[in-house]
Amino acid sequence: MSKQRADLGFSDALDEFNPAEWSPKPAGETKPKPADTKAMEAMGFRSREPKQVMADAPGKTQRRRRTGRNAQFNLKARPETIEAYCAIADRQGWGLGETLERAVELLEREYRN
Repeated sequence: MSKQRADLGFSDALDEFNPAEWSPKPAGETKPKPADTKAMEAMGFRSREPKQVMADAPGKTQRRRRTGRNAQFNLKARPETIEAYCAIADRQGWGLGETLERAVELLEREYRN
């Protein structure tokens, strides 16, 4: 007993299929052309490129950089405390993690037992 597959109606298209047309292109030919940013924005597309200024906090810069710090530390504080902390970090040119480390060093010096 042989089972015959049902005709799905696109066997003619398979006869015209050429697998050579689907072969991988050399590495240099696969890069897309750079888009005209102004033209894309005019058509309503928005860029996904990272911006230097955070969108939700005007005037504040991003502080991300590779530091080797990989543990997260979350706490709640009053808004004015957070603002003062960030202002110190910005004035000194430190990241937030570095500012915390320096604050801990100062606290250890001040409150040694």
